Amino acid sequence: MTVPDRLEPLLAPDGLTVLGGFHPLPTDDLGAIRTLLMVGPGATFWQVFAASDEYADGQPDPLDRWTRRVLGRIAHGLDAISLFPFGGPPFHPFLSWARRTGRAWPSPVGLTVHAEQGLWLSYRGALGLYDEVPVPEAMPCPCDTCADRPCLTACPVDALSAESYDVDRCQAHVTAPEGVACRTAGCRVRAACPVGDDIPNARAAFHMEAFLR
Repeated sequence: MTVPDRLEPLLAPDGLTVLGGFHPLPTDDLGAIRTLLMVGPGATFWQVFAASDEYADGQPDPLDRWTRRVLGRIAHGLDAISLFPFGGPPFHPFLSWARRTGRAWPSPVGLTVHAEQGLWLSYRGALGLYDEVPVPEAMPCPCDTCADRPCLTACPVDALSAESYDVDRCQAHVTAPEGVACRTAGCRVRAACPVGDDIPNARAAFHMEAFLR
């Protein structure tokens, strides 16, 4: 049993899972950290977060605050450190780290795609371990065998394409009456990816609301 396997029982009660990992180099400036494990939402993530005090307290940044509390507690129990993609600057290079896991790549529309979670991929943080331990094996990029590439044509206003992302056009559509499906069920491009399960509409709407602020 590898360390990520042993971690899953610690992460699962909070709806989190290991999405990949790698062994840092001296140039990564991570000090004594010898293994970095990327952590993100698992199957029960939304149910757990939606029942939390942070979600209900009406204060800013509920998800970031919940993540700091939960992943910080898990890291403390492992004698590890927790790192987050928010709270900067400076910001940790999570997208670069993701690609070094061999489980995440740039998709045809530029968004990062994950071997198992598709375009719904979301990193909540990372655990830095002081020992060099096995990490999840690399996997094939799903885009390499995706003949139809529905992500390229899924945006109803062509805001997201292989060439660019028109943020203003996207936001204008999502806030208009005709954008209700995007606003309440999430980005149609992300949903079009054949990899990964659809996420709950409430979770998609939560993230879309954060995007629109």
